[in-house]
Amino acid sequence: MRSTSFPARTLGALGGVLALLLGAHLAAAPGASAAVALTGSGSSYVGPAMNDWQNGAGSRGIQVNYSAFSSPSGVNQYGDRTVDFAGTEAEVTSLVAAGAGGQSAQQRGYQYVPDVAGAVAVMYNVTDAGGQKVDYLHLTRQTIGRIFSRDITRWNDPAITATNGGKALPDQPITLLGRTGQSGTTALFYDFVAQTAPGPYQAFVSRNAANGMGALPSGVRPIQLPATGPDAAWYKLFGDSEQIATAVATGNVPFSIGYDEFAYALRYGAPTAWVENESGQYTKPYAENIAAALTKAELRPDLSQKLDGVYGNRDPKTYPISAYSYVMMPCTSGRDTCHGGYDDPGKTSTITAFLEHIACDGQINMARIGYSPLPPNLSQEMMNSNARLTGQPAKQLNAGNCANPTFHGGLGAGAASPPDPFEKLGGVDKLTKGTARTSGPTTAASGPLNAGTATATAAPETDLANGGSKNWREADPAAYDHGGIGGFGGWAALVLLGAIVAPLVVRGLLRRARRGRFRQGRFREGRFRQGT
Repeated sequence: MRSTSFPARTLGALGGVLALLLGAHLAAAPGASAAVALTGSGSSYVGPAMNDWQNGAGSRGIQVNYSAFSSPSGVNQYGDRTVDFAGTEAEVTSLVAAGAGGQSAQQRGYQYVPDVAGAVAVMYNVTDAGGQKVDYLHLTRQTIGRIFSRDITRWNDPAITATNGGKALPDQPITLLGRTGQSGTTALFYDFVAQTAPGPYQAFVSRNAANGMGALPSGVRPIQLPATGPDAAWYKLFGDSEQIATAVATGNVPFSIGYDEFAYALRYGAPTAWVENESGQYTKPYAENIAAALTKAELRPDLSQKLDGVYGNRDPKTYPISAYSYVMMPCTSGRDTCHGGYDDPGKTSTITAFLEHIACDGQINMARIGYSPLPPNLSQEMMNSNARLTGQPAKQLNAGNCANPTFHGGLGAGAASPPDPFEKLGGVDKLTKGTARTSGPTTAASGPLNAGTATATAAPETDLANGGSKNWREADPAAYDHGGIGGFGGWAALVLLGAIVAPLVVRGLLRRARRGRFRQGRFREGRFRQGT
């Protein structure tokens, strides 16, 4: 009987097909070149996240070394080609307008790539009249703006008393903590100050005109605090975010208040203020509150951010000082600022692998360390940025191939905010005035634990968590529909082909073995009969 199992030549042909497919995939893949180590520098705002990403990527052989100094320094080093990519919250155009550099980055060309959602925490070190450490500070947005514009200068100011139980804090001067030199976090925070307390802010920059602040163009926020002038004596400036958080956590600067990315407050255990949002609720910068706030972020065509809508977001969960951080990297197409990619193909291989790690597995720990993970559409934009660099079709992310918690309906461990201690006592207004809160709407917006879905009350253009929206970018993401391997990527095609072929091969081998045993048995039976 003729065997129907796979003969050796058929198996060889299948192996040849697999080898051809694999070879074609590797030849077309951006990562086919030998990867090399990358260097990056810039934003301290994203520093803790970048540290997590470096460690995770390094375990997979993706070597990246990032130094968290400041956004302006990173942008300028990127432009000077002393690093391969930058981390930033400061836009190049704002740096140029503020006289803080940026020209070399314009000459090199770049694209903005959102990498994580975060928030600026208002950290403080205050004791009450009895010398007990305060850990319940509640502040309105306007009060924060006035404090950091030096319009409120003492802790017993009525505006602070009004939101903290009606009992005045000690009559002590407020010391402001901030960053020395140029800082993207400073620019980000003072954009919030300018929007929430415009009068005091304008007076602040005018008083410090001699330091260059008064000459800032409209819409350009200070990227550096005054080291001299009428307000300088009330600031204590530190070189980086770690130092600010440490100073607050250890109580080294009494009766002080500062601003810093929330991840540093979590790391060092520094108290952070409850901040009133547009609905009249007080929130802290945990992932669920960051995600709610950034549903109102406006992303421009180049993906840079406009945050006015975030500051006034009426979702009760909103933490209003929330913003994205960005990777700045080269691209070869798709942006007016694109002038070309990396000279070394190995760097292209490394950055594309690194960004894919950030977009998916890199988002898993973000809520736990003080950020909020990107929504699905912005994770996809990271893949689109790879496509703009390489000219290859963008990998399409989904719940089956991306571990980002927002693809699976959540934000990850650590997303939930602790309860407001004042709410148990009736809320800020009842504690202060003896009446229940009457300000602000109570309508619910899209819940962050349902990232990527709309609710009945959500506006159609802002129905995805963390700033994702149906109309946030005119161009559709690049579709992975080029070539014969299909729309879900070459590796997935190979896996599927293997899943189809392997059982057939095994089945054929088993049939062949069974038929061999059967024939051997018949042969023995024939010999036995002949001998009888």
